[in-house]
Amino acid sequence: QVQLVESGGGLVQAGGSLRLSCAASGRTFSIYAMGWFRQAPGKEREFVAAINWSGGSTYYIDSVKGRFTISRDNAKNTVYLQMNSLKPEDTAVYYCAADARPRVLTDYKYGMDYWGKGTLVTVSS
Repeated sequence: QVQLVESGGGLVQAGGSLRLSCAASGRTFSIYAMGWFRQAPGKEREFVAAINWSGGSTYYIDSVKGRFTISRDNAKNTVYLQMNSLKPEDTAVYYCAADARPRVLTDYKYGMDYWGKGTLVTVSS
């Protein structure tokens, strides 16, 4: 099992920045990829970004490209999501996820094995 704990959410004005962190513990050696998903009020959960744990390749949804950056620190078993130029439509609960299956990076958008409890990001206009 892998346990994930997110931090860094909060309230920010449109155009501002936030950095989310996700610390992994447990069987971290089994992780192939980590990612971020989000769920806005009244909407389904959607994929945001993923990163390959070994090589560092990344994948983003179009709506966050150029504004969000996913990165990882293998030594700390931590993944980050730097969010810049935030928009009100970025308001959501952001979930950290990890997967223990070797897959094509883009396939992780369909879901991952392990999930954190989420952290709320609110962007005011």
